[in-house]
Amino acid sequence: MGKRVFMFPGQGSQYVGMGKGFYDSMPQVKEIFELASEKSGLDIPNLCFTENDKLNITEYTQICMLTVEAALYKALVDKGITPDVTAGLSLGEYGALIASGAMTMEDAFGVVRKRGIYMQEAVPTGGAMTAVLGLDPEKIEEICKETAQKESAVVSIANYNCPGQIVITGQKDAVDKAAAACSEAGAKRAVPLKVSGPFHSKMLEGAGEKLGEALKDVEIHDIKVPYITNVTADYVASKDDVKDYLKRQVSSSVRWQQTIERLIADGADEFIEIGPGRSLAGFMRKINRDVKVVNIDKLEDFEKYVNR
Repeated sequence: MGKRVFMFPGQGSQYVGMGKGFYDSMPQVKEIFELASEKSGLDIPNLCFTENDKLNITEYTQICMLTVEAALYKALVDKGITPDVTAGLSLGEYGALIASGAMTMEDAFGVVRKRGIYMQEAVPTGGAMTAVLGLDPEKIEEICKETAQKESAVVSIANYNCPGQIVITGQKDAVDKAAAACSEAGAKRAVPLKVSGPFHSKMLEGAGEKLGEALKDVEIHDIKVPYITNVTADYVASKDDVKDYLKRQVSSSVRWQQTIERLIADGADEFIEIGPGRSLAGFMRKINRDVKVVNIDKLEDFEKYVNR
């Protein structure tokens, strides 16, 4: 018997108009957008559906992405489609927490609004992220470690996305030097990313500390559906561990490839990407082409899947 995974993308997949087809046709989706607006103090439908300069700014991106993910998740559950296990990339881990039963939507919206603000405030000048393509992760880890020591600077791996794609993060000069060393070591390409800061690096530890304080007021419920954390690429065994992982996740590497490999080893054979874009489906094609991958982004994706 196989397992169905609900997986939720992180920021970077957002676009104007995301979720609108669901919002216009499903009352329960509209209610979730209204709840997110109430908990965040923002006009979430306006941010998601109309051209604006805020959607790509971290403090707004995160709450908007989570709102869409939560709404699409609710639409699936209302049709009787539920997960056996769940996971999310970076911000997407909050979608996984909702699907696991460990955190209510209300609390997740409140926490993620604060998470986005803390991460935006913590963004120092001179931070950068670069995707390194076509080089073994062990070699990239070695180069980052050597560069950090040589330059007395911060540079490390932010994301293990899939075979052949690793993202490095840290202080810009150190990231640039590490990227150049990766190219010399045989990387096919090193592509600077258009991001507002060095996410998932030690430079974001302050944001993680603030998030940890905010989480003290949040109730974590029993984990009803198993979920995997980015920090360890392993299942979270106890609800008592959730807050610490969320605090650490802000400045830790996202072990996405390892997460997917663990799920497949445990019998997962259907992966549903819930939310804007198709980034996770793209990673899946490079991790394992033999499992079924479904993307639920637009209303027609949803209708095609539920009517299959």
